[in-house]
Amino acid sequence: MSNRTGLILDFGGVLTTPLLPAVLAFEQREGLPQGACLTALYKDETGVRITSDLERGAVSQTEWNEFAGKMLGVSPDNLMGRIFGDLRPEPLLINAAAAARRAGIKVGILSNSVGLAPWDLYDGYDLERLYDVVVISENHLMRKPDPALFEATLKLMDLPAEQCIFVDDTEAYVQAAEQLGLAGVHNQDPKQTVATLSELLGVDLTA
Repeated sequence: MSNRTGLILDFGGVLTTPLLPAVLAFEQREGLPQGACLTALYKDETGVRITSDLERGAVSQTEWNEFAGKMLGVSPDNLMGRIFGDLRPEPLLINAAAAARRAGIKVGILSNSVGLAPWDLYDGYDLERLYDVVVISENHLMRKPDPALFEATLKLMDLPAEQCIFVDDTEAYVQAAEQLGLAGVHNQDPKQTVATLSELLGVDLTA
């Protein structure tokens, strides 16, 4: 039997299909060179800062859309929604989370926000009903990998780090969780992630 009674999941790229193919499809639709978004928003110093500010709730999605639109040379209209428009639910992990809850495991969401309006990444996923704890970074004015955001999530889960597993598609965030004592799982393949979680929790999450 596992002594782990808590499971904390990232949202985008864990409960959804991977982010990168959606971004590449957006670039193709907009006639942008492959990698344009990565270069403008995650490698450019100002782009990194404003995206970080968005995740912490310091700028709005509309402000981010205006900035990113200029950086990319595209219309800012619902830009975040256009970039991630191809994301779909990832049934293997959504079903695994439901199986974990049925087995008595507490399941929480810890997600870096992309802003909630005009486009809501979480719309249609029924997070408040399907999960025990939902932590969206902007509501806490922090972002992963800030240790304080993990601590806030653990407090809401009412569990110590040692009893929890954290799953994310960003390896640096997994490592940040591990430094606090959580077991970390880097999600690269949903089927493998479900198998790993089943082993760590001592529960068949494919059932």
